[in-house]
Amino acid sequence: MNPPASCLYECSVMHRRLQPRQHEFVYRIFLFFLDLDEIPSLTRDVPIFSAGEPNLYSLRNEDYFQFHSRGLRANLETYLQTQNIATHPARIRLLTLPRLLGYTFNPISIFFCFDSESRPLTSVVQVGNTFGELKPYLVPLDESGSGFHIRVPKNYYVSPFSPLDLAFDFHFKNPGERLHIAIDEYQGDQKILLSTLTGERAELTTSNLAQLTLAFPLVTLKIIFLIHWEALRLWLKGIPFRMKESHAEQQKGAFRVRK
Repeated sequence: MNPPASCLYECSVMHRRLQPRQHEFVYRIFLFFLDLDEIPSLTRDVPIFSAGEPNLYSLRNEDYFQFHSRGLRANLETYLQTQNIATHPARIRLLTLPRLLGYTFNPISIFFCFDSESRPLTSVVQVGNTFGELKPYLVPLDESGSGFHIRVPKNYYVSPFSPLDLAFDFHFKNPGERLHIAIDEYQGDQKILLSTLTGERAELTTSNLAQLTLAFPLVTLKIIFLIHWEALRLWLKGIPFRMKESHAEQQKGAFRVRK
């Protein structure tokens, strides 16, 4: 029997802003990597994790982009069809942070899709903002077929300190013993912002999850606090601030999950 694909990653998040002024920070979090087919067994074996029910950690369908209410797989498959991908993935794995004590915020979650031979097919990055919106981006295989890459117009309000006419550059591989995700922002050919998410794999067991919970207590609240703290630092540096209501015509393709 193959070992479970689901696991945990203890991670470092790095952001380095290059323009119009330099600004950099690093912080530590942890994430879940969940094979959707393994979720029933995980909820049996890890008592502090559940799906669709209240718990310390709870995976909820409504926290991800939705086309209907039939679950994560059905919503993802419908989204792939809108992107002219007719192949139904045999396996889907999700890098994310489930709800913690009923509270959720994910700056990014990534769906990794595989065929019946466990070969990667494509991926979908879901970017979240603090206004309760989510936007999916299809990130196909790169030229080598061993990773995923695309540069695509952002058309989405994430930070008040970043213009809407930038492009996201997604570049990453299928997670293994190590996790490495790069999401940069470009204005034309000029790189404006570098972001990386790196981590080390750990088995998804009750013991490991409890240890990471103690090492990173209230991790979701930590993420939301640091977003606002860094925003204050950027404002104090005099970096131009843009209201969400400005340039509404450039904000396209987002799903609203919270009002």
